[in-house]
Amino acid sequence: MNIQFKYVIKSFLTLIVGMIIMQGCEKGNPNNLPSVSPADFVGKIEGFDSSAQVASDQLVAYWGFNGTEAESISGIAPTSTSNDSYVDNGVVGKAVSLDSGYLYYGSQIPAFDASLKSFTISEWVQLQNNGSTPTMTFSIANPGQFWPDFAFLVETGQHPASDTSDFIVHPSYADVNGGRQDNLNAIWTSHYKSPTVPAGKWTNLVVTFDQSTNIFQIWANGIMIGEPDYQKRGAAFNPIVPNEIIIGGWYNNIPGKQLTGDTWTVPMKGKIDEIRVYKSALGAADIIALYKLGLAGQ
Repeated sequence: MNIQFKYVIKSFLTLIVGMIIMQGCEKGNPNNLPSVSPADFVGKIEGFDSSAQVASDQLVAYWGFNGTEAESISGIAPTSTSNDSYVDNGVVGKAVSLDSGYLYYGSQIPAFDASLKSFTISEWVQLQNNGSTPTMTFSIANPGQFWPDFAFLVETGQHPASDTSDFIVHPSYADVNGGRQDNLNAIWTSHYKSPTVPAGKWTNLVVTFDQSTNIFQIWANGIMIGEPDYQKRGAAFNPIVPNEIIIGGWYNNIPGKQLTGDTWTVPMKGKIDEIRVYKSALGAADIIALYKLGLAGQ
């Protein structure tokens, strides 16, 4: 075999080997994705360093209660408060304790304008059943209307304080047709799920509404608990502007704002922390991340 022929054969074999190697690389990374180092995820939870990183481009309002009761993005402080105090050992830093109290924001917070069609509202609470009255943890209140545009209601009156296994979350919203839409973790259905709420334990509650599907759902501690048969609502959310925010109370609790003589609309007795409002319906991955990050104090 002459030298020139040997060279041709060697070059051909080198080309074939190179093609095989390249094909192997393409099969392993067909979309030419950037490389990822395991070191990039050391110390992270679900890929995040803190709750602040979760859907940060969708966050429109936030209450952290670390030395201030003002909504952090707008800087708007409460117009009035009742029986409120800061306490240590919050989810992240401090929290607010309400001893039959509330925080009332009479000034319009920009996040809650007419563009808020889809939303996610996440909060952490220390709250127990009481066997007598419900608890309004957070609401987008419509001045002059008894029921708020959005009501984050917990049916604490349906079970006695000794029951820490049945915790009914029952949010609702005003719809575009002048009616109300709701969902809950319905105890009478086969899908029933509930967080356990022993005294002193923080519970993460999340409500989502997606305008494109009219899906209204509830999550507790990273688990979807809203009744799936009720999640598809008949009409979309309709925020009225101007509106007001009440944390832990009803209009009936605020001097000069009372609308009815109902005695069951009592202010909240419990603790609340890390309220986050997003302008979209977050997916499961983000909701689970918020829960796990909160557990870690992040």
